[in-house]
Amino acid sequence: QVQLVESGGGLVQPGGSLRLSCTVSGSMFSINAMSWYRQAPEKQRELVAAVTSGGSTNYADSVRGRFTISRDNALNTLYLQMNSLKPEDTAVYHCELRGYPTDGPTWYDYWGPGTQVTVAS
Repeated sequence: QVQLVESGGGLVQPGGSLRLSCTVSGSMFSINAMSWYRQAPEKQRELVAAVTSGGSTNYADSVRGRFTISRDNALNTLYLQMNSLKPEDTAVYHCELRGYPTDGPTWYDYWGPGTQVTVAS
């Protein structure tokens, strides 16, 4: 059973920084990609950043240049370094893993419960 748990959220002033972590437990046959999503109150969940198994990264326009996604495969951990935070970055941040739990043909999405990030003075 694959489980994802996020940590590192909190309250930060505008212009500050936070680093989110997502620890993965359980085994996967292969991982296609891992991502960070966020959902603000009364808004749809949106993709923040993603990293593929090959190391390619993708960012939402609203965070490009401020956020950095990275993976530590040895620790089974995904990170999101968030700098120059703005009030509009306030949301619950979820990590997501897409991959194959076995060598069969079916891939799955796994989600963590999320961590709250609040940017306010």
